[in-house]
Amino acid sequence: MNGITERRITANGVDFAYLTVGPDDGPLALCLHGFPDCAWSWRHLLPLLAAAGYRAVAPFQRGYAPTQVPDDGRYQSGVLGVDAIALHEALGGDERAVIIGHDWGASGTYAAATLAPERWSKVVTLAVPTAHAVAMAFLTDTDQLKRSWYMFFFQSPLADMVVPAGDLAFIDMLWRDWSPGYDASGDLARVKDSLRDPANLNAAIGYYRATLGDGLKDPALIDAQLATGAVPPQPTLHLHGRHDGCMGVSVAEAMAATAPATLTVEVIEGAGHFLHLERPDVVNQRILDFLR
Repeated sequence: MNGITERRITANGVDFAYLTVGPDDGPLALCLHGFPDCAWSWRHLLPLLAAAGYRAVAPFQRGYAPTQVPDDGRYQSGVLGVDAIALHEALGGDERAVIIGHDWGASGTYAAATLAPERWSKVVTLAVPTAHAVAMAFLTDTDQLKRSWYMFFFQSPLADMVVPAGDLAFIDMLWRDWSPGYDASGDLARVKDSLRDPANLNAAIGYYRATLGDGLKDPALIDAQLATGAVPPQPTLHLHGRHDGCMGVSVAEAMAATAPATLTVEVIEGAGHFLHLERPDVVNQRILDFLR
């Protein structure tokens, strides 16, 4: 599709599958997906990045097939930033590289850009503000707490039975609620391929259990975890769908109110949580303009 090929690489002890397109000698553009999603989420953006001269790369995140389920069992969101830095190294990235993340990928993007600012020239996040902004919303915004019900449901063993039932019908429901009116049928087939195996689904839910429950919390990732709450020092663009049913636009607006001058927050009208799929014309053009 549009010249996109699938390859494999080892980074941070994990065998990653990734999609790529663009010149091998171009600056790296690393695109990180979230939940419940997969690397094909970037299928509209990758060719445009390649046309702009970037070596566009979208890994399937740790635990998402066909990437390896990691032996270390680490799913703290900070590890996604460590993975991104390791991928930058393994792929031969330099200081021209840019990093783009959606949902959990946004959390990993904050961490990677904050921990290794010399590796990334510009930063783009979608749909999920910093961990600090989200934590404050949990404390002060009851509407957001209601939207985040699924995070708390995932702490229950009941989730292990409910989520896979009916060919992952739970995931169909989340996409409907988070991006109202969007026909996700073309996306969900690939998403489910990444999550259908119980080991992969356990990994995806493991991110939530490492954040709010009794999942493994590696002390070595403390700095990386703290970095998910920071606005990166580089020029950073955050895009948020007006009708996001997962993370309310009020959380992004609250982040913008206290953010440094390096951060620009923009709301995309007529879009929900998967804004880069719902309004690819608007979202991708804004990303390209920002990277220029």
